[in-house]
Amino acid sequence: MASTSQESKILILKSSEGVEFEIEESMAVQSGTIKNMVEDDCTVFPLPNVDTKTLIKIIEYIKKHADAEKTDSNEDEIKTFDKEFVKITIHDLFELVLAANYLHISSLMDLLCRTIADRIKNKSYEAVRKIFNITIDYTAEEEAQVRKEHAWAHEGEEFDEFVD
Repeated sequence: MASTSQESKILILKSSEGVEFEIEESMAVQSGTIKNMVEDDCTVFPLPNVDTKTLIKIIEYIKKHADAEKTDSNEDEIKTFDKEFVKITIHDLFELVLAANYLHISSLMDLLCRTIADRIKNKSYEAVRKIFNITIDYTAEEEAQVRKEHAWAHEGEEFDEFVD
């Protein structure tokens, strides 16, 4: 009987802008950070490192994955959801990575990091540098030497439709 009341316990997640979202405890504890706070009897969780847009996406993810566990959804359904979930800009992926790391949601971190790795696979070094906002600090001569020594690294595709 006690497990039923615990499953229906509602927690409030508060974004960095102060927007509040209600979520069942059974879903929210996918986050290691929230799980630790629940153990300390918290019910309102200020998340100063997570903006509203990102928190909405994270809640969408944890609800779908929690529902899948409850209803024994098939693996293909979750894979389809995950595939659609990451069809966002690289900037939004990076924001989600920061939030998932802060919230300690390992399954989401795995999905996001795998997605980012897939996005940069076969990209040119210029594309990767732009994606990660890396500035070059070589002189023109040093850059020419590096290009000559590592010609293979200067091949690859440019940007895709998900890069800002």
